[in-house]
Amino acid sequence: MMTEESYPEEEFMSRAFLAALAAACLVAGTPALAQQIIKATDVHPLGYPTVEAIVRLGNKLEKATNGKYKLQMYPSMQLGGEKEMTEQAQVGALQIARISVGPMGTIVDEFNVFNMPFVFKDEAQMRKVIDGPIGTEMLTKLTNSSARLVGLGWMDAGTRNVYTDKPITKPADLKGLKIRMMGNPLFVETMNAMGGNGIAMGFNELHQALMSGVVDGAENNEPTVFAQNHYQTPKGKVYSLTGHLIIPEIFVYSKVSWDKLPKGDQTLILKLSREAQLEQRKLWDAYVAEATTKLKAAGVKFVPSDKEAFFKATQPVRDKYGAKYASLIQRIRDTK
Repeated sequence: MMTEESYPEEEFMSRAFLAALAAACLVAGTPALAQQIIKATDVHPLGYPTVEAIVRLGNKLEKATNGKYKLQMYPSMQLGGEKEMTEQAQVGALQIARISVGPMGTIVDEFNVFNMPFVFKDEAQMRKVIDGPIGTEMLTKLTNSSARLVGLGWMDAGTRNVYTDKPITKPADLKGLKIRMMGNPLFVETMNAMGGNGIAMGFNELHQALMSGVVDGAENNEPTVFAQNHYQTPKGKVYSLTGHLIIPEIFVYSKVSWDKLPKGDQTLILKLSREAQLEQRKLWDAYVAEATTKLKAAGVKFVPSDKEAFFKATQPVRDKYGAKYASLIQRIRDTK
């Protein structure tokens, strides 16, 4: 780094030398100066499947364009939580963000279909839905909306289950417990219907809330509980397999930045995004297995729950939010 004391050293460089140096750079084409930086971000750390998939996308893009683009990843909430990430993408302060579909439901209403409890039969069906026509249509809806985001692709986020300091096997077990939910009224109502007290809270606030007892627990997939060290908090000792939500995640590009890209580069990024969507899935399956093994080794108890009881308890939520999406929900159910 240049220090104040080092400035006089520049006097030893003649103007002729500086001019020659500048000319040499021009002849060389100054690839470093011509390179365009694509800022990407995620709440998860390096190595997490969603992060790794985007890093690999960036490597492929840099190679395919002979270094025209270079992706810089900002993991671990370096640029804020998902709300902040979304807002920065909308104004072009960053280019790629991996965002939960939960908060996206407040931006594009149709996304709330994926946010309803037990809307998918299982994870395998969810994958077929996001890989097929429905998934493509939803990405297009986002791109064509006023959200100022371009839908690039989907990612697997597994099945969400409740974790706290005691087993949750039936709705009555949640009575009186404050459970953190993503910032969408639908999720708060889902937890309330399940028997608990849903608390909307930013993901970046959750670890401290679990440590201090501001909340009694949360719900998420195994990799997140492990990667975010939630299992090391007083409220992360029992992981109950409620299976109430199977929500895919989405990665997006800033519309402001996207519109400045040549059409050919847009097509290339979309192609690499599809590859990243499928590649992340393999990374995800391996990471889930690893995280589950490590959580159990750390003493976390995995407890089966009465999913049918929670399914019945959450029927009012599906009735309330799903009525206007009846045809789409039927298409999801018909997906084999």
